[in-house]
Amino acid sequence: MKLTRGRISRTEQLEYRLTARLAFDETGVTAIEFAMLAPVLLLLMLGMFDLGHMAYGHAVLNGAVQHAARTSSLETGDTLAADAKVVEITKPILPGADYAFKRISYEDFDDVGRPEAWNDSDGNGLCDNDENFVDENGNGIWDEDIGIDGNGGAGDVVVYQVDVTYEPVFAVPLLAKTGDLRTISATTALKRNQPFAKQSGYGSEAGVCE
Repeated sequence: MKLTRGRISRTEQLEYRLTARLAFDETGVTAIEFAMLAPVLLLLMLGMFDLGHMAYGHAVLNGAVQHAARTSSLETGDTLAADAKVVEITKPILPGADYAFKRISYEDFDDVGRPEAWNDSDGNGLCDNDENFVDENGNGIWDEDIGIDGNGGAGDVVVYQVDVTYEPVFAVPLLAKTGDLRTISATTALKRNQPFAKQSGYGSEAGVCE
């Protein structure tokens, strides 16, 4: 700063005062802070809405699937109508969703998730290396799960699962679309089909695993 006869000029005094006022002026600070924090707050809110919507959708789907499982296990049950009812109930909550329906039938509750019988000679938990197995479900190959696709017959135990894939209603902006889909699933409690008639039982044909 240039001095004149040991004193500050009037212009320099004005410049100093203006600089000091600008340095301590807090006018508009709130607006700036809001502009910085608003995007973060918006993302957090959208994330909470997304999770809440997913939880609500899963609850409604679970109720619809349980109802559909009950109706399709009756002697007069219609699996296509039961599936359509699931879509009807959940569609207003999950618009534009894709549905995948799966039914696997078993002769008894103890058979759920059970592999077909085989001599596991090498102890690796798989049927291979020319090990013999019993083709209990009659499809010609060894299965890790003895269940048969479909609603089964009278007296069968059925596991009913519905997977729903949808675009989030509260999508988070500025994120890539890849992997932006949501998937929720619901599986019923196990139920026996009516009427409770005599079942045909499993087969006993032998097979060899390669």
